[in-house]
Amino acid sequence: MSVDGAIVPPERLRYAMREAAGAALAGADLTRSAAFADELDAAALLAMARVLRRHGLFRGDGDRHGTGEVLDAVKVAPRHRRIVRRWLAALVREGMLTLADDGRFTGLAAADGAALERAARRVREAGRALGHGPEMARFLLDAIGHLPELLRDEIALQALLFPDGTMDTADSTYRENTVSRYVNAMAAAALREAAARRERRGPLRVLEVGAGVGGTTIDMVPALAPHAGRAEDGTPGVDYLFTDVSRFFLVSGRERLGDRPWIRYRLFDVNREAAAQGYEAGSADVVVCANVLHNARHIGRVLSGLRRLLTPGGLLLVIETGREHYQIMTSMEFLMSPGPDDPDRDFEDFRRGLDRIFLTRAEWLRELAAAGFGPTVCLPGPDGPPARLGQYVFAATASA
Repeated sequence: MSVDGAIVPPERLRYAMREAAGAALAGADLTRSAAFADELDAAALLAMARVLRRHGLFRGDGDRHGTGEVLDAVKVAPRHRRIVRRWLAALVREGMLTLADDGRFTGLAAADGAALERAARRVREAGRALGHGPEMARFLLDAIGHLPELLRDEIALQALLFPDGTMDTADSTYRENTVSRYVNAMAAAALREAAARRERRGPLRVLEVGAGVGGTTIDMVPALAPHAGRAEDGTPGVDYLFTDVSRFFLVSGRERLGDRPWIRYRLFDVNREAAAQGYEAGSADVVVCANVLHNARHIGRVLSGLRRLLTPGGLLLVIETGREHYQIMTSMEFLMSPGPDDPDRDFEDFRRGLDRIFLTRAEWLRELAAAGFGPTVCLPGPDGPPARLGQYVFAATASA
């Protein structure tokens, strides 16, 4: 342990994560990976414009429509209205739509079916060139093709993400791609360091929040397995608690990870008080949150709650998107909409009223510090090719 009581000294975390990142990206062409992301975003923007035009909007040069008119014309389900408002902001930001002085929109860029098909072809070609499985591009393009039905809540995104109940598409989206391999490798390296340093002082207690399909868990398990054997007193070297808000993912996780005695499964809602759900303060040495914390209604409150779950010097591992990806607005964002019983629910933190979901890298670092976390290692840095991928790993030490 370092003098500040951290399970893993920050300098050691940074070294291990950088080594893992280098190995994960060996042979990878980050410029082409970023170009693939750009192709996805370009296709998404065209799809947004195409949906609006197909519903009779912005057909003439002088046509002007307010946000309410757009929502009514597309017949957007109340809980998905935020998505279309974010579409309009994105189209304006990219110069494909103009926000007039009267608050209405005009001048939507052309987006016919042929242009969208050309963009889709570039997405498939770029994905193949980068070695991505065909399922990922197929899912994202399938979502684009079903946008009107998704917006009206006539079909659920889960039907496209888990076709026939299989996990192949979800695996390709969450795990079997350059970005996921990169961030998962860094998080696994940090966890491996924690396990090595906790091995002789009782089991390493790991709590994974919002484990979902296990896209990160599957890479965590090999890092922990060498330390999971039982000690002379019969206690395991690792106690891994796989949690999610949905029982579906708990059942799926158990099926995928097998009968490992050191992995347990339990419900946990990050937006509810942990104590009210039976989770004790100081009961975890490491908390893992992979692409889930952007769903926190109040990020500061949730981070403070996770801080209380950690032992002093414990480690919070966060994988998060730090930039807007337009392809998320036409796919995974449908999983982030409020429930049908509370369609107008908004965030309760600084994002309230702004139609924002994701925090920037700088905002994550600020919120972690405000919630009581000390030194935080964040990779990649704010500049350079890896940063263009838009995914970051934060390894934050809980202050004593």
